[in-house]
Amino acid sequence: MYDQPRPHQAHAAMTFEQMLERVRYEGAYPTRERAEEAVRTVLAALGRQLVGDERVDLAQALPVEAALALTAEIPATEQLTAWSFVKDLASRTGTSPAVARWDTGAVLAVVTRLTGPDLLTRILDHLPSGYALLFGRAELRRPQPAM
Repeated sequence: MYDQPRPHQAHAAMTFEQMLERVRYEGAYPTRERAEEAVRTVLAALGRQLVGDERVDLAQALPVEAALALTAEIPATEQLTAWSFVKDLASRTGTSPAVARWDTGAVLAVVTRLTGPDLLTRILDHLPSGYALLFGRAELRRPQPAM
C-alpha cells in the first residue's frame, strides 16, 4: 500500500499545529482555520498527482493530519501540468486561479522545508515541468535525450 509506514524513517519534523502556523504566516491568512483549509485542499490536490515511493516518502515527512489529507485522494490517471493543477484547485475550491496559486505557494513552501532537497528533487522529477515554481524552486530545464 502507498500509505503504509516504512521502518527506520524519521517522523515529521513539526507538528500539524506548527505546520498550520507556518502556512498561516507564509500565506498571511487571517485565521488558523483558513490556513488549515489551504493545507487540506492543496495536499489533497497534490495527492492526486503523486504515486509510488515519492507519495509514501512525502506522507512520512508530513505531520499525520497532513499526510492523511495527501493520501486520502486516489492518484489521477493523467498528471496535470502545473498551471492545470492550479486551475483544477481553483475549480474544486470555488476560488480564482490567483487565490489557488497563493494557497499552493503558501502550503508548498512549508512542505519544501519538511521534505528536504533530495525528496523534493525526486518529487519534482515525477511531476510535469512547472511544478518547481509552485514549490518555490527555480525551474531548471531538464536535459533532452539525444536523438
